[in-house]
Amino acid sequence: MATSQSTIDYLLDQLSDLSDVTAKKMFGEYCVYLAGKPVGLVCDEQLYLKPTNAARAMISDVAEESPYPNAKPHILVTADLWEDGEWLAELIQATAGELPAPKLKPKKGKVPGRHD
Repeated sequence: MATSQSTIDYLLDQLSDLSDVTAKKMFGEYCVYLAGKPVGLVCDEQLYLKPTNAARAMISDVAEESPYPNAKPHILVTADLWEDGEWLAELIQATAGELPAPKLKPKKGKVPGRHD
């Protein structure tokens, strides 16, 4: 079951304290980004965060599940935890703080040192 746009709208509304949070649709599901850094996925109407010690420390009963078949386990953030938008924003920030910066993709165009 693909995630509905209304679920993403609700999640982003709950995270509205974060000015740089976005969600990008991918294969019927969504990737959640903070300042361009992927922090989690929304699959089948559920939020899965990349596993970090900070996120584990903020959730009392941590469940790790794969968001889709053959995926690495992620921390499942159940829908009842989405209701506290301030806490959820802190959770997203804490998760992002432990993750490496996204790898920059090389720009398409001229190859340095090449004269066409």
